[in-house]
Amino acid sequence: MPRVANTLQDRSFLAAALEGLELQRSRIEEQIRQIRALLGARRGRVAAPFVAAVGKPVKRRQLSAAARRRIALAQKRRWAEYRKQRAAMAKAKEA
Repeated sequence: MPRVANTLQDRSFLAAALEGLELQRSRIEEQIRQIRALLGARRGRVAAPFVAAVGKPVKRRQLSAAARRRIALAQKRRWAEYRKQRAAMAKAKEA
């Protein structure tokens, strides 16, 4: 009959292990959700609406067409300046 007592211990051990693993899984899933929310916000797409602590979704600000155009032009100016400096450095190396 020692086998029956051993089986009961195994079951309680396995139940405790299962409970611990489920707790770890819930923690990991929460961390994954947080990371996905951060990645989604940075890419400009919304993976899932972020819900604040009060329970309502946080709205993202929208840029006007004029603001997007100003940003695009500023970025183009920065790249043009970068390319100009790079070309000047390349010429300096040749000389």
